[in-house]
Amino acid sequence: MKQLKKGVPHIFLLLYLAVILFPFLFVLFSSVKTDNGAIAANPFGLPTEFAWDNYVKAWVNAKISTYFVNSLYISLAASVSTILIASLASFAITRMRYKKMSAAVFQFILLGLLIPGNALLLPIYGILKNLNMLDKHWALYVPYTAGAIPFTIIILAAFMRSLPSEIEEAAVIDGLNAPGIFFRVILPLTVPALVTVFIVNFLGNWNEFLLANFFISTDNLRTLPVGMVGFRDTYNTNYAQMAAGIVYSVVPVMVIYAILQEKIIEGLTAGGVKG
Repeated sequence: MKQLKKGVPHIFLLLYLAVILFPFLFVLFSSVKTDNGAIAANPFGLPTEFAWDNYVKAWVNAKISTYFVNSLYISLAASVSTILIASLASFAITRMRYKKMSAAVFQFILLGLLIPGNALLLPIYGILKNLNMLDKHWALYVPYTAGAIPFTIIILAAFMRSLPSEIEEAAVIDGLNAPGIFFRVILPLTVPALVTVFIVNFLGNWNEFLLANFFISTDNLRTLPVGMVGFRDTYNTNYAQMAAGIVYSVVPVMVIYAILQEKIIEGLTAGGVKG
């Protein structure tokens, strides 16, 4: 009876996993079928003949290489910039001796989490228009970087607060100043949290659609999610190639998350279990 009770949660988890994976498996199987007829004849089954050239055709027809590179470098650049700004702010808030001011600044930054992202769409558009950044990658880089700062500071500040103050005292005795303490002591110790926020921010930037759709109109500057929508509209009669294009946009994110998911959990929980 005890074994049955222990097995019930696992059964529910397996069912949940099947529900989550089913849509992706449907797209994956459809991407290697020969044509629409094969998909219609057996939409949920394995293909009888594998058409791997769908991926080559989708790569060429949808210009996925261009969209992929755009998404990759914008997501990377924005994530790295967010980490740099947020880590400096977190260090100043948690480790430097300005308690009243630090608390006020921290609360002010957290207000950014209370404002819905869609409510900022028009103000951001106006600012970017005045700065002549529309239809440039800056139109995505700046909002992506700024929008992720509040969440990033929450994670990094929680981690930095858990570090013992004796570490800084020893660094001061060794002759380090504030920049030296940050770059040579605090930053290396904060690597688990840095990896966590980098992954979360990168995935958010990679999958973002609304800003990329409204602020970028030149086709060669578009990111992968927006480019895939255009590919769907153009080649909506060829579902096999469309499914191959969807796989291109989904697989990189799944691979990154599968490899680094332990780092995400470690970084999110480290600040709560130390100190």
